[in-house]
Amino acid sequence: MNITEKARKQLPPNWLNALEGDLKKPYWASLSAYLQQQDKLAKVIYPPSEKLFSAFHHTDLECVKVVIIGQDPYHGAGQANGLCFSVTAGNKIPPSLRNIFSELDADLQISAPDHGCLQSWAEQGVLLLNTVLSVEDSNPGAHAGQGWEDFTDTVIKTISGQCTSVVFMLWGSYAQKKAELVDSSNHLVLCAPHPSPLSAYRGFFGCRHFSAANRYLQTKRRGSVNWRLPEMEDDQPQIAFEL
Repeated sequence: MNITEKARKQLPPNWLNALEGDLKKPYWASLSAYLQQQDKLAKVIYPPSEKLFSAFHHTDLECVKVVIIGQDPYHGAGQANGLCFSVTAGNKIPPSLRNIFSELDADLQISAPDHGCLQSWAEQGVLLLNTVLSVEDSNPGAHAGQGWEDFTDTVIKTISGQCTSVVFMLWGSYAQKKAELVDSSNHLVLCAPHPSPLSAYRGFFGCRHFSAANRYLQTKRRGSVNWRLPEMEDDQPQIAFEL
């Protein structure tokens, strides 16, 4: 996998201009070598290479209103689509995303949709950013510590420095460590426990981040986010929640 070539091909011009310098750094060369080695070992990697930078494709730098930070992609076949917490339509809705939908319903009375694809959020300016952009099949965290974190830290610092009045939703201790990269005098940082079933009852439920984000964006005249996801087409199958 030549990630330098893929980054230059898949990143929109604004993102590429902001991140081009990182593509020349030693950590990036090390990451590229690691991923090429995984290819040689015939490892199955998610998401598909054409969706590796989907978060940036769907949310251009100048359009970022909200940043939601995840850890690494889903590691099951056909799930990961390059957007954190999101699964390709046709998959069961994972437990953490189910809890996100539950909080959205409690906060804004938006009922859970019949799928887990969050692309419509991304297209409205919600950057759904995993801090590690790839993973090995059935091996969560396999690509952690290989260099992706340096790249996505640069992404967060770029948003903090170049954008104004962005809402950062940091769910769980891992995401909250990224708060130090954000200028809180220029942006709104919202923290809550992770929506995982193991921690959602410790304060994710009731955090009301979705309404808080919209209130902030409206006061900054940036326009609110429509958090209601479009339903799947009638000819597509209804998707059950994963328990």
